[in-house]
Amino acid sequence: MSASPESSTVVSGSTPLIRLRNITKTYGEGELAFQALKGVNLDVNVGDFVAIMGPSGSGKSTCMNVLGCLDRPTTGEYLFMGAHVEALSRDQYARLRRRYFGFVFQGFHLLARTSAQENVELPLLYRGESAAHRRAAAAKALDAVGLTGWEHHTPAELSGGQQQRVAIARAIVSEPKVLLADEPTGNLDTHRSQEIMELLTRLNDQLGITVLMVTHEPDMAAYARRIVRFVDGVVADDQVNPHRIGSTAVAAAAAAAAVTATAAESTEPAKAR
Repeated sequence: MSASPESSTVVSGSTPLIRLRNITKTYGEGELAFQALKGVNLDVNVGDFVAIMGPSGSGKSTCMNVLGCLDRPTTGEYLFMGAHVEALSRDQYARLRRRYFGFVFQGFHLLARTSAQENVELPLLYRGESAAHRRAAAAKALDAVGLTGWEHHTPAELSGGQQQRVAIARAIVSEPKVLLADEPTGNLDTHRSQEIMELLTRLNDQLGITVLMVTHEPDMAAYARRIVRFVDGVVADDQVNPHRIGSTAVAAAAAAAAVTATAAESTEPAKAR
């Protein structure tokens, strides 16, 4: 087996950050077996922003679970930073996931009676980081998503857009190499969906975080650098997005407006929109 990603700190310009080769995933056995992935090949480079699309049952969510080390492939090769992920033990899988990946979901998954600051600190708490380090890192992450001043508010005191920003701060607090977002705007209205996409674009452009996003919405996929389409368990199309919106300039302008948007959101009911 190749060296573990934990000991591989450099990815050369010619080596993809992520490489999938002939990945399959089968659930069940015998006559009840269902093959969700049927030989997926995909490369993701450092700093990429990939939108993964496809109809229900196409395999896109299963592929995201494999990419995020939430599930193992049945066969095939998964290389992360040049190391073979599919050969790792369960504990190594968990360490890899905690060290290199951040996750954002359609549901915000925030602890209801816990402040924004404490929610963001959770990944660092699980890693055994000191209280001082957790506080500083959480404050930095909340600032990155435009929520400085909202640290002590609970989810019930935040709008849907603000809650998703807390979830994104929690995902980036450990400084992951890859941010996996599964329908991150699914519970938000159009305006707040655009705010979240502009935020993800800024994190990608300015911080260099590689973003992998599952979405069924073409308007949200338009923010990505690449659009990958799944059909029947395989990659049917993989194209550079020639009309990407949310460029660095646009995202910077959106970030400047985020403070005003945050203040406006605070007066609205704390529910997903």
